[in-house]
Amino acid sequence: MDSIPQGAPIVNNEETRNNSFDRRRRWFGAICGPICAILVWLTPIPSLSPEAHKLLAIMTLVCLWWITEPVPIPVTSLFGPTLCVVLGVTTMKEAFAAFANPTIFLFMGGFIIAKAMTVNGIDRRISYGIVSMRWVGDSPKRIFFAIGLACMLCSGWISNTATAAMMFPIALGLLEAIREMMAAKGRNINLKTYKYATGLMLMTAYACSIGGVLTPIGTPPNIIMLGFLDELCHINIGFFQWMIWGFVAMVIYFIIAYIVLSKMFPADVKRIEGAHEFVEERRKALGKWTLAQKNTMVGFAIAVTLWITPGILSMIYGSSSPVVKSYNHLFPEAIAAMVGALVLFVLPGGKNEKGKPRPVITWKQAVDGIEWGTLLLFGGGLAMGGMMYSLGLSQWVGDNIVGWMGGEPSQLLLVAVFCVVSLLMSELTSHTAATNMVGPLAIGAAVAAGYNPVPVAVGVALSASLGFMLPVSTPPNAIVYASGYVPITKMIKTGVVIDFIGIAFVTIPIVLYLVNLIL
Repeated sequence: MDSIPQGAPIVNNEETRNNSFDRRRRWFGAICGPICAILVWLTPIPSLSPEAHKLLAIMTLVCLWWITEPVPIPVTSLFGPTLCVVLGVTTMKEAFAAFANPTIFLFMGGFIIAKAMTVNGIDRRISYGIVSMRWVGDSPKRIFFAIGLACMLCSGWISNTATAAMMFPIALGLLEAIREMMAAKGRNINLKTYKYATGLMLMTAYACSIGGVLTPIGTPPNIIMLGFLDELCHINIGFFQWMIWGFVAMVIYFIIAYIVLSKMFPADVKRIEGAHEFVEERRKALGKWTLAQKNTMVGFAIAVTLWITPGILSMIYGSSSPVVKSYNHLFPEAIAAMVGALVLFVLPGGKNEKGKPRPVITWKQAVDGIEWGTLLLFGGGLAMGGMMYSLGLSQWVGDNIVGWMGGEPSQLLLVAVFCVVSLLMSELTSHTAATNMVGPLAIGAAVAAGYNPVPVAVGVALSASLGFMLPVSTPPNAIVYASGYVPITKMIKTGVVIDFIGIAFVTIPIVLYLVNLIL
């Protein structure tokens, strides 16, 4: 998790309680994880092969440690494949093959492009450009909408954590402008108890998570589920195809969040005097577009063009056309990402502090931008999921889930159950870890029930992004919670409302109708 911006006031009592809870959670996992794994290993399960039985015990340990975090989540992801080799479940080569999955390089390329956009200030140009538009002006409602829009559009392409950290000071500055305006009129307000302040902070966090559903690289759950579909079922979902589902989901999620938050946390003024000038000054301070910024957009445009071209070609020639097949062979999504990223090391970015020419992004900057822990977690999840599928454990779990649902569950019930499970798990632990846990089970259950696994996989990914109830659910939640303007009870209350409206009226209908329609 990224560090919290400096200067944000912390509610010490709640922070102390959270730290105490985390310590107890870690100790519980450290002790109970191995005990539960041993109990599973010692319990006779005749329907499983010895290797699958061992894998079930290892998965028990891994899942419990993903939830309780006695060691960092990426470390747990390495524990799983390592124990599989040590205990004779599979070979070293097979256990760690998933760490070289092409999808990992899609993510890596996306991280490098996103880092270049952040380092060279493209993200700030986009966000300030949106919030400073004339239609926004000094209206609290429009500012509320514009802040959310900027967060959403940026987080579709760069880390939601980085987006939240970038937009957080902007939101704080606008709230300070409100406080000063009120003070000038003889009314002193406490921003920690001011409804609009709470709403603006929550909009900043929620919009960052909502924007992540737009693209496969927008948030880890998307790419994880696409990786599982490819690894377990040999089903490839294109970048453009995902964006159709993601765009519809993102827009409707955002509308729901905006309506709920604006109703629950309305502004009590019609204008925020000085708000437009506040943002406009910061936009002008960015100056003219630099060479590095222009070339960053060139690399970004190359990647996006390569990503969406297969979808355009499919509409023109048909998805089974030799032209489309040839293009996908030459430029799969991972290669498109790497081409866009590698170009940034070649294109000039001006001069460094010593006056020497430098590229758009340096290797040191790129390394700092790659979330290695996420890549390890993703690789570990793919490895464990692949072994579950190849050893029949996924089928066994799927059959048991289907049996629990009555033997022949409807697709609606199957999707609804796994969407809710994915949502609840992502509230309690990292949404990346939650997707790694729920994903193989959802795909296995869908296959066992005789359904196409794509709809339930998309449902799991979309649901994992709706972690709005707790500060620990997502880094953006934690960032705005640290401001002191968001009481935990308010976050839980609004999170519950938006989460379940989103699941019931957006995720499930999109999965059952739009996804099936496009498939």
